Amino acid sequence: MRSIRAAAVGAVTLSLALAATACGGGTSTGGSDDSPKTLTYWASNQGASVAVDKKVLQPELDKFEKQTGIKVKLEVVPWSDLLNRILTATTSGQGPDVLNIGNTWSASLQATGALLPWDQQNFAKIGGRDRFVEAALGSTGVQGKDPAAVPLYSMAYALYYNKKIFADAGISKPPATWDELIADGKKIKARGKSVLGAEGANLSENIHHVFVFAKQHGADFFTADGKPDFTSPKVVEAVKSYVDLMAKDKVIPPGDAEYAQNQSVSDFAKGKQAMLLWQSAAANLKSQGMSEDAYGIAPVPVRSGTPGQGSQVNSMVAGINIAVFKNTHNLDGARKFVKFMTSDAEQKILNTAYSTVPPVASAQQDPAFGAPDTAVLKSTLATSAAALPQVPSESQFETTVGTAVKELFADAAAGRAVTTDSVRAKLEKAQQQMPAA
Repeated sequence: MRSIRAAAVGAVTLSLALAATACGGGTSTGGSDDSPKTLTYWASNQGASVAVDKKVLQPELDKFEKQTGIKVKLEVVPWSDLLNRILTATTSGQGPDVLNIGNTWSASLQATGALLPWDQQNFAKIGGRDRFVEAALGSTGVQGKDPAAVPLYSMAYALYYNKKIFADAGISKPPATWDELIADGKKIKARGKSVLGAEGANLSENIHHVFVFAKQHGADFFTADGKPDFTSPKVVEAVKSYVDLMAKDKVIPPGDAEYAQNQSVSDFAKGKQAMLLWQSAAANLKSQGMSEDAYGIAPVPVRSGTPGQGSQVNSMVAGINIAVFKNTHNLDGARKFVKFMTSDAEQKILNTAYSTVPPVASAQQDPAFGAPDTAVLKSTLATSAAALPQVPSESQFETTVGTAVKELFADAAAGRAVTTDSVRAKLEKAQQQMPAA
């Protein structure tokens, strides 16, 4: 899921509404081809602004219309509104034909019954399931069910570091472990610079990071059968370890507890801080005037050793999926549009524009995605990233646990103690707010 978005992922009330529709199965009755010459498309805000996205996408939509005769009406939806808009559409049945979704929402939206399942027949219409990288397919819905969406853009977290700040502090290489990052932080702070940026009030950013910390502590937020398990000792330890980067280790500045609108990215781009943990940040940094030569990119630190699977996971599988509303009035055109957007040619154009990684295997091998920074992201996705839990209550998990972490950062910023007991209490409250299975 893209972190260019604002903090809001959806109000708790709408998250609970999603739980209700998950029980009812949605309102869609099946698509038709009653309007074969038009499509509506809700695109997520991937660029630095809605205007930037329109500039990127409209020429491609015009190209699709020239090839097929199908006109696509585009609406770029800000991340602060996107999930709420989708939830409303799933309950009313009044949605677009095609839409982008954050890949972490796939299972939750799949449970509404409103999205077209990508079974073997539908995949055949776009060139087959085996065109897509398996890691990206892992975030398209509940395992064992036909995917609810198709991967469009893939992303992974990396550690971005300011070369000059590192050199001035006498640091010769990026930290590979959290202990190294904390030690480097002391040298950086001695030079009067901020160490590591965070978006402490951004619920999704919080979830992405505590998910990785939980993996590194050998924990999961859900049991094998999909039930919330937010208060196990290892989960509590993992969440505390992340918040302690501000509360105890002092590498995240207290002011970042209020960040929710990518201010940490701007701080990094302006040279105010030494490091940033972010998803596929190159295009964002370039748009803010930071030269590619000014920063390096490295894998996100682990507790010890090198990144990999299991307790060495260092990123969630981030990305954007493209989905079709099941009650579309142009089913054939919608599938043609998905095929177009996931074609090798369009994958190269779009993923280059957004500094993301194509989830289509053949497009990913294009030389355009061979730069050193992209190589780190590709390697992370292939070897050391894990999909967020593909369970129907995932979006509520983002809201409740994301809010708990936000509150813990607020405590840390205010000088209130962040203890094992206080972390457990916040997580227990979050678990109590989750819908009944």
